[in-house]
Amino acid sequence: MGRLEGKTAIVTGAASGLGEATARRFAREGAKVILTDISDEGAAVARDIGGDAQFLIQDVANEARWAEVVGHAERSWGRLDILVNNAGISMFGLVTDLSYAQWRRCIEVDLDSVFLGTRAAIPLMRRSGGGAIINISSMAGMTGQRALSAYCAAKGGVRFFSKAVALECAAARDNIRVNSVHPGIIDTPIFHATEADERRAPVGAQPMAVGPMAAVAVPMGIPGQADDIAGACLYLASDDGRYVTGTEIVVDGGFCAA
Repeated sequence: MGRLEGKTAIVTGAASGLGEATARRFAREGAKVILTDISDEGAAVARDIGGDAQFLIQDVANEARWAEVVGHAERSWGRLDILVNNAGISMFGLVTDLSYAQWRRCIEVDLDSVFLGTRAAIPLMRRSGGGAIINISSMAGMTGQRALSAYCAAKGGVRFFSKAVALECAAARDNIRVNSVHPGIIDTPIFHATEADERRAPVGAQPMAVGPMAAVAVPMGIPGQADDIAGACLYLASDDGRYVTGTEIVVDGGFCAA
């Protein structure tokens, strides 16, 4: 019997990277999973997972769409046990070079969407007897990073938003746990997108491939893989994490400890 048998989950940003790995891991552990993404490539991922996996197009910064996605989960399965707010974008550039539109877009996708998803999910989770909300932040939500001011602001916001909502849910005794996961240098498409941004940004930085970058910056000397984050999410989503709320799991090869 899988660790998530009988549970239902929504995973955003699930067409690739951390979201895809997490959705696949949850399905292997018995969960019924709704994958969402702004890219329709998620449909192929859901078909490949098979079983009860479903895919929905979603712009996570669209408030009305959140009501539709959560409503779809209720109509399909009558409950919601797990939400992984994973969808996100990177925004590389010195603060003096960022436009306000760039700043706002990063905050909308990386922070506002977490608020929207959490707010939409909690009522159905309460009716389901509880649940687990897992918000994907970043090592940039733990420590400042040069030329990532918008991203750091958003991901730091995710960390403390998660703590605040965890306390609200604990006080309500509604059996909803809320935590954040903080990936480090992970070999995923969003990290390669950040590298591409570095090449365009006039900040004087020398871009590196993920492997050499990890060898220099990460105490363990290697980049993480998407499955490393999926494993952390599985722990928090499962009954193994039943007494864990309002905290963060940092999966960064020791980066933040250095």
